[in-house]
Order: sequence, then structure tokens, then C-alpha cells
Amino acid sequence: MSKASALTIREKEVGTHRKVDFQVRTILPIFGVSIALATDALIPAHANLKYANLPHYRYFLYGALGVTLLLALVALLSEKLREKYSYRGAFIGGTFLFLTLLNLITAKWLLLPQLYFPSIARIFNVFFEDSKLILTCIESSLLLLVKGILIGFIIGLSCGIAVGWSKKANYWIYPLIRILGPIPSSTWTPLALVVFPTAKGAAIFLIAFGVWFQITILTASGIQSVKKAYFEVASTLGANDLQNLFKIAVPAASPSIFLGFFNATCSSFVALMAAEMIGCKSGLGWYVNWQKTMLSYPNVYAGLIVVAVFCYLLVTLQFKVRDRLLSWQEGVVKW
Repeated sequence: MSKASALTIREKEVGTHRKVDFQVRTILPIFGVSIALATDALIPAHANLKYANLPHYRYFLYGALGVTLLLALVALLSEKLREKYSYRGAFIGGTFLFLTLLNLITAKWLLLPQLYFPSIARIFNVFFEDSKLILTCIESSLLLLVKGILIGFIIGLSCGIAVGWSKKANYWIYPLIRILGPIPSSTWTPLALVVFPTAKGAAIFLIAFGVWFQITILTASGIQSVKKAYFEVASTLGANDLQNLFKIAVPAASPSIFLGFFNATCSSFVALMAAEMIGCKSGLGWYVNWQKTMLSYPNVYAGLIVVAVFCYLLVTLQFKVRDRLLSWQEGVVKW
């Protein structure tokens, strides 16, 4: 047998060995879900617990058990999934242990007042009872958020480029940014409700204001931090000011721009909740505030969970877009 043939056989053996590989951390979520399910099924609810027979939380645990079993099996064959899933395994298992602790405290032992700390089963039940209303509120909040972020991003990017590139613009605009920017957007609510004819228009303004400041500051900072040697080299090759700006300065500042976009997204949720609680008649902020006035705290917690998931998905999408657009800077910029 030749050396090349032996090497080929060896590579096939290694490849076959890599196809089925077991990581202990891939079964940690299964243990976490199993403990949560056993706790909910075997330990009886407290005698004074209201709405003790709501099944949706247990249905969720059954579904989670099936998903974690399937992912653990697929992770045996997929190296890429195995790496990601094993890395998150301890966190996922710990999350279900945390849910188990909450279930014990609120439903099984009743250590906290039911009015303010409802059982997990009651919170999960809200997603089924108010599903249509919650979906309507998500749609309303999404429209406001997209409009506010888009307007704030366009204005903020324009101001940031102007301040970072032009000395005259920096002289006139930057002092206004330092004065107006640090003011929380929610403090402009009374003025916004007077200036804009509708509550939704005021909400869009508040969101755009918060986004504008974050984008402006980090865009200007990113452009000003670009090395002057890049512009000198480009100028010697015949580049004019606009080419230096849009082909060197803005691309080099793109990591800072995306960072400002992420920060602006988080602050925009704060402005969105504040705006919807005041004047809007729909949206997640309105839903949470309305349920709070009705002392329906299961609905309040369900609304907060939806807001958290909504924000997480939006930020995750932004990270995916950033990784795709800035793939050329991988290894240069740490993220």
C-alpha cells in the first residue's frame, strides 16, 4: 500500500470519527427541561393557588423537551451545530432551572403575593388568551419603531458625517448636539404631544430623537478617528474630497456607525414604551400600561416578555446584517 493510499484511508477514518461526536453539554438542556417538567407534574400546587389547572406551561415544557432531544441527536452528526449548541447548553439548562425555581416560589410554595407575582402557568396562559391583541400590538409597535428608527438614522447619519468631516458643521452643530443630545427623549413628551397632531406622530418623533443622538455621536467619532494617512494616499492617487469621504471615511467608520445603531435600537425601545404609555391606543407599551392599571400582572409580565423577545430578535437581525456587510473587516475590528 502506497503512502498516499494510507493517508487517504486515515483521513476517511478521521472524518468518520468526526461525524458522530458526543458533547456532554448538549444534554444539559435536556436535564434542565426534565427537572422543570418533573417539578411541575409531581409537586402539587399550593392549596390557596388560584387558576391551578392551567396547562399551557406544561405543554411548553413538553415541546421544549422534544426540541432539546432533537437538537442533541442532530448535534451528534453536525459539528457546526454541536459547537454552537454545546456552547449554549449550560445557559439553556440554567434557564429552565430558573423557571423551576420561579414555579416553586410562585405556584408550589406560594411564598409571594399572587396579585403581584403570578404563577408561570398564568403568564403562559396570557399568550393564548390575548394572542390576537398581542399580535396587533406587536404590529403597531413595529410600525412606529421602524419609522422612528429610519428617520432618526437618516438624520443622525447626515449630521454625523457633517460633524465628523466638516469643520464648519462641527462648529455650528456639535454644540447643539452636546446640549440637546443628553436630554432623555421621554422628557420631550409634553412638547411632542402639543406640536404633533397625533400621538403616533409624537411617538415617532421621540424614537427618532433618541436614535439621532446615538448615530450622530458615533458616526462623527468614527470619521474623526480615521487615520489621515489614508486620505493622503488617496489624494496622491487623484481622489477628491467626496471620494475621500464616501470611499474611505464612511466605510472606515462603519463599525462605529453600527455600534451607534445598536445603542439607538435599545434606547428606541425605551422611548417607544414611554410614548405608547402616554397617548397611543395600541402597541406593546400601551398594552403593558393598560394591564397595569387593571392590576392584571400576568398580562403585564407577558407583555414585558414579548418586548424583550422583540428587542432581542431585532438586535440579532442587526448583528447578522453587520456581519454580512462588514465581513471585509473581520479580524481587523473586534466584535
